[in-house]
Amino acid sequence: MQHLAWALLAVTLFALAQLAQAAANMEIDTPAITALKNSMQARHAQLLPHYNSGAVGLTNDGLIAVRDTTAVPLKERGGINSLVASENADRSALYKEIAKANGHPEWEGEVRQTFAGRWIDKAQGGWHYRSGSDWAKK
Repeated sequence: MQHLAWALLAVTLFALAQLAQAAANMEIDTPAITALKNSMQARHAQLLPHYNSGAVGLTNDGLIAVRDTTAVPLKERGGINSLVASENADRSALYKEIAKANGHPEWEGEVRQTFAGRWIDKAQGGWHYRSGSDWAKK
């Protein structure tokens, strides 16, 4: 009976050690990650007025979406979908690259959810974000 208790304790300690090592490094950097971050940073100046106007909002899956096309000036409406699509492509690639750089491509979903929370937490006042199935204003 005592051997069983020790074996159970050893298995539990091993599992806890594995969990401690399993946390993804969200700040990991590779050339691919740097390129994606630079691309997103360069695009941010184009997206900023749309976040501020409420035309574009942050989704709860780590992406962005056009929320209100009427808030986009008529001459820019044609390009807003392309701008959002480019941002979402980079965001999706970023999550995939971070998971891959951590040696666990299967963590992509968890990386995405972590970033979804971070983007919303760091959003400026007045920006919109998806809360459940509705939009909320920060």
